[in-house]
Amino acid sequence: MTSVADVADAKYVLLTTFRKDGTPVATPLWAVRDGADLVVWTVADSWKVKRLRRNPSVLVQACDARGKKTTGPEVAGTGEIVDGGEAGSKIAKKYGVLGRLTVTGSKIRRGAGGTVGIRVRDAA
Repeated sequence: MTSVADVADAKYVLLTTFRKDGTPVATPLWAVRDGADLVVWTVADSWKVKRLRRNPSVLVQACDARGKKTTGPEVAGTGEIVDGGEAGSKIAKKYGVLGRLTVTGSKIRRGAGGTVGIRVRDAA
């Protein structure tokens, strides 16, 4: 059985959150494995964060940079909002120079509180 941590090994991960009416909304993101969890990093006021605060159920799946071509199984998980600084440093480490530039640029544009991490655990 595939876990969310296994999906985190992909270069891009499709994170699916759900609207109030249950409609799925998928977003391709960078992700990193953190123990048995998957961690992504995103803008604090994004719609995916707002949807996650209302409904922590998510789906994750490996994908390409645009989220169009998916690979492997779709894995159910539970998401929670975590510190953006910690998530950003993990992302920067995995994605090298481009990751560091992206995280640093975001800190300059949005400030320290402008980003959050999303920790995804396997669904119980």
